[in-house]
Amino acid sequence: GERLPNRLKLINEYVRAGKGFLMIGGWMSFSGFQGKARYQMSPLVDILPVKMCTCDDRMEIPEGIVPQVIAPDHPILTGIPLDWPYFVGYNKLYADRGTPLMSINADPFLVVDTVGKGRVGIFASDCLPHWGPKEFCQWEFYSRFWGQLIHWLAGK
Repeated sequence: GERLPNRLKLINEYVRAGKGFLMIGGWMSFSGFQGKARYQMSPLVDILPVKMCTCDDRMEIPEGIVPQVIAPDHPILTGIPLDWPYFVGYNKLYADRGTPLMSINADPFLVVDTVGKGRVGIFASDCLPHWGPKEFCQWEFYSRFWGQLIHWLAGK
């Protein structure tokens, strides 16, 4: 019953003012498990470069699938090979705007965009073990990828 600031609206304003924001996939990210995460009904839709489902968006692929690099020359992917480790799941998203850097099953996997003075990105799978298996988390380019992504989002 107590009024509080809408933190998702504040993130929107934060990005537009020149900061960076990254949304990473998972069971309770984007639309999430049984659609319960419901970020598609939040102020984040105004800044994210993808559209979200209104239902359960989890794509489980137990046999594993390797994402495809679309834009290898983007600064985020500099020095990172085209051959990535496999993933066993991701959040199903739809292209809307921005620059797709990677796809999986022809769905957006890594997309970045500028919003106002800031930058945003989505990574449609886990950054830690579950959908992102140990082959990803222990990959020799893991730290380089996340570091370059964060630096780009920060405008560096």
